[in-house]
Amino acid sequence: MKIVIGADHNGLKLKNTLKGYLQERGAEVTDAGVYTEEPVDYPDIAWKVAEAVAAGTYDRGILICGTGIGMSIVANKVPGIRAAQCTDPYSAERAIKSNDAQIITFGALVTGEAVAKKLVDIWLDSEFDPSCPSGRKVEKIKELDEKWRCETAGA
Repeated sequence: MKIVIGADHNGLKLKNTLKGYLQERGAEVTDAGVYTEEPVDYPDIAWKVAEAVAAGTYDRGILICGTGIGMSIVANKVPGIRAAQCTDPYSAERAIKSNDAQIITFGALVTGEAVAKKLVDIWLDSEFDPSCPSGRKVEKIKELDEKWRCETAGA
């Protein structure tokens, strides 16, 4: 599995921990930054990661900031992306099983390393089943993305 991971300065330490953990799991991991604790604006990292996942360069992405909220908001602005901020096992599972979320976001100030690793395990070990009851909802999300693309292409 090809995974891209990125963080702002608040998420640097957790990003580095998860990067190593993912590699131990056998994932091919690309680090999209940041690499120092110098303050940065998280939208720049979130957009870069989300665009790469939307383009199909990576199977999934992980984004980390202070709360995980900002990264999720930005990533979800990229057409075709479904990003979910997760803080508990059930949400991590449902991010894939019910929503086919290709990106998961964490808050380094609210989620510890051990919990984040467990959530990554759950998220990566779960799969979306398009024939499940949520399948039609995800299709509607995809249709909304396409509608937006068509409307903005003509603008």
